[in-house]
Amino acid sequence: MRHKDGKPGSLPDRGQKNISTMILFFVFCGLSFYLGKIFCSQTSRFYPVEVRDVTKESGSAPLKMKSISFPECSIEYQDYTPCTDPRRWKKYGTHRLTFMERHCPPVFDRKECLIPPPDGYKPPIRWPKSRDECRYRNVPYDWINKQKSNQNWLRKQGEKFLFPGGGTMFPRGVSAYVDLMQDMIPEMKDGTIRTAIDTGCGVASWGGDLLDRGILTVSLAPRDNHEAQVQFALERGIPAILGIISTQRLPFPSHSFDMAHCSRCLIPWTEFGGIYLLEVHRILRPGGFWVLSGPPVNYENRWRGWNTTIEEQKTDYEKLQALLSSMCFKLYAKKDDIAVWQKSSDNSCYNKLSDPDAYPPKCDDSLEPDAAWYTPLRSCVVVPNPKHKGTGLMSVPKWPDRLHTAPERISDIHGGSTSALKHDDSKWKAGMKYYKKLLPAIGTDKIRNVMDMNTVYGGFAAALIEDPLWVMNVVSSYAANTLPVIYDRGLIGTYHDW
Repeated sequence: MRHKDGKPGSLPDRGQKNISTMILFFVFCGLSFYLGKIFCSQTSRFYPVEVRDVTKESGSAPLKMKSISFPECSIEYQDYTPCTDPRRWKKYGTHRLTFMERHCPPVFDRKECLIPPPDGYKPPIRWPKSRDECRYRNVPYDWINKQKSNQNWLRKQGEKFLFPGGGTMFPRGVSAYVDLMQDMIPEMKDGTIRTAIDTGCGVASWGGDLLDRGILTVSLAPRDNHEAQVQFALERGIPAILGIISTQRLPFPSHSFDMAHCSRCLIPWTEFGGIYLLEVHRILRPGGFWVLSGPPVNYENRWRGWNTTIEEQKTDYEKLQALLSSMCFKLYAKKDDIAVWQKSSDNSCYNKLSDPDAYPPKCDDSLEPDAAWYTPLRSCVVVPNPKHKGTGLMSVPKWPDRLHTAPERISDIHGGSTSALKHDDSKWKAGMKYYKKLLPAIGTDKIRNVMDMNTVYGGFAAALIEDPLWVMNVVSSYAANTLPVIYDRGLIGTYHDW
């Protein structure tokens, strides 16, 4: 090095520089060793039980397997749901029913025993007969029978529960109720509407009726006083999942469902800034339908039975209508106790949200629309991505064509393409033939509910589409987010982290 005057400058001491580098290197090594030791000790705590030990002797001796048996839990745990356990509710707040959300027990409090079936349990009645009746001993819940028998939900007869198909808002039967709905929404008849969600589903009669009409419904209910709601649905062979709209997003990606339904589900849609309705807006496909029956719809004729005044119900309806309009919903049809709104498929409607005084505001770009595993609700509108023009209800192919059509959103996945989807489908189509050889009950009425615990594009479910069963597709919260593709294909699923 030289100074400006050309004289040689001093060189840095290379020996000193090497010593500093070596010290820094040893510090990093020590820190890495320390953190690794902590991590390994934590891992050993998380997995204290080895299910089996497989060893192989020398030569051609067969494998030896040592199994470990787990004890059976006491009978009080027959309805145990670890992350929605009523015995732990007192530990959590009551605001917005937060205590009913997922709260998984800490490691030291997790059970390592086998959940017992109820006393007198027998194999479930087979589909489709199970839709109308189930064994009392399999779901021995008298509370819901006593509370809801006057509304024709279900009734106990001997050793069975019978499901007449009634409900709070459809005492004449669910089929007549859905018939009226189809007259109001013709898209329910021609394959346009394929996926639906029923919030506050009761015993899932609405979702059960829609199965014969080619519509696959996720029936959603919390673990509350009606502790058996979801258990009844699954025993009947109807898709259902535990859940509640409270402070966290529902475990579904944006623009999943073609239709959402609430039949007197008692969700306060206009409270807390309309945050619950904003979540319905997020998971509903552009052009999708939201159906509401019960308060405040038809308040002019129904208000006397709701322990309120006609003025209060009129105000509630006007607030609901204003909130829906601000989210780009339009009243589509209204008759008797049913009102139907349609979500706009035109993104220009959301331009008004650019106004600083607009409420609810537009969500900023930092909020991922599909993030839905322990993701807090936000009081903002998730605007559909303008590049996803093919995700609207009137843009996706009608059922069943959409099952084997590569959705537009597959291009958002690393490595996703039409050829990747076709490869996944063909792989499972061939694989299912082998599965059925190993388990001949697949494809018969012996198996009704199936869970694909680690799906990619839904190829497993697509291979079983002609069989008398339904598949709940589970996408890991740590894996590539392929769940939007599954819903775009007309299948159903959820996020989970196992």
